[in-house]
Amino acid sequence: MSEISNEVLFGVLLLLIILSGFFSSSETGLMAISRVRLQHRAEEGSKEARRILSLLERPDRLIGLILIGNNFVNILASAIATVLAVRIFGDAGLAIATGLLTLVILIFAEVTPKTFAALYPERIAGPASFVLMPLLRIAYPLVWMTNLLSNGLLRGLGINLERSNRDRLTKEELRTLMMQSEHRIPTRRHGMLLSILDLERVQIDEIMVPRGDFIGLDLSDEIEELITQLRSTQHTRLPVFNEDIENLAGILHARTALKLIDDQEILGNEQEFKSRLVELCEEPYFIPQSAALHTQLFNFQKERERLAIVVDEYGEIEGLVTIDDILEEIVGEFTTDHIQETSPDVNPQGDGTFIIDGSATVRDLNRILKWELPTDGPRTVSGVIVELLEFIPENSLSIKYENYRLEVLAIQDNRVRSIRAWKADVAKIDD
Repeated sequence: MSEISNEVLFGVLLLLIILSGFFSSSETGLMAISRVRLQHRAEEGSKEARRILSLLERPDRLIGLILIGNNFVNILASAIATVLAVRIFGDAGLAIATGLLTLVILIFAEVTPKTFAALYPERIAGPASFVLMPLLRIAYPLVWMTNLLSNGLLRGLGINLERSNRDRLTKEELRTLMMQSEHRIPTRRHGMLLSILDLERVQIDEIMVPRGDFIGLDLSDEIEELITQLRSTQHTRLPVFNEDIENLAGILHARTALKLIDDQEILGNEQEFKSRLVELCEEPYFIPQSAALHTQLFNFQKERERLAIVVDEYGEIEGLVTIDDILEEIVGEFTTDHIQETSPDVNPQGDGTFIIDGSATVRDLNRILKWELPTDGPRTVSGVIVELLEFIPENSLSIKYENYRLEVLAIQDNRVRSIRAWKADVAKIDD
């Protein structure tokens, strides 16, 4: 090396520093790149993505190759820098070369390249894979020997190399991942994905239609009223009962009852008409009110049902739920042009307040109005007010709850029938 000029040594040293930066940035870029995005690109036919995935299949070999190359160029750069420093500064050049080369490698071959690779991994991983793939084939014996020794050491320490990072994400980890990816996913799709994760937290009794509110056919009604209800109903399936919902006869598909309405002979005999309605009914499908939404969604699919009768622990009917109710928890209401279309229980007023039916659920209010009322207590607005007051109100009154105002407007049958509600920082109304 003593016969080589200083100019050539400087050139080689500069090249080695560049190579050190290449290996450093390659390691960071290849480890930081999104494998999901790579898989998607590979399925679309990207050769570069396939090459990167091929390298990442054995990260031990990839890291071994990069570290062998990085250490080789750094050691060679140190030797050349020492020779140059001794030639220029004499015996003091050894200390100068050590300090100066450490600073140069740290800034130009480590921190800067790795920072850039961490911010833009795809810009680094593609070109790096083009170089590292053939280099791995050339240096494979050395890499294999290095991995054999290092993997043997890891196994000796009781580390399972097969598990690596293949552990499945927990539900909470997946939720955190979704929250962190909010800016990368369209708002509506992001909300749907989070709603799917929330299905396990929500029980049937939180979204069901209470027994006092759902629509059904009462066989004790006059035949004219039953016919009118069948012709005007917007529901596909209707519960059929006799006087009380506990006397449930079955579930009637409204479309199958249309033939009865057109049969004048049957219409002339009220008893026969009602008997035929019962014959057309399907067996009711009962579910517990404590079932989680995700479980019930699978059960609907398994049983090929669309409507279920919800019962409590004593077998008494509490309400009903449809598959559409569960799907709306994921995608939102099917009609969302206006609040009144979204929910007939919520009516916006010109002063910024809302007239709300007491049977409206807290979850619906939060979804429709973008509020944050707690959902771990009573299910309905009426229940929230009674819980806050700890008694059933007999007169109109106003309640302050956190940042919300709830004004009772109507009370009937020991239930709050309607309220006026608003957020304190929105509506300008005297308390």
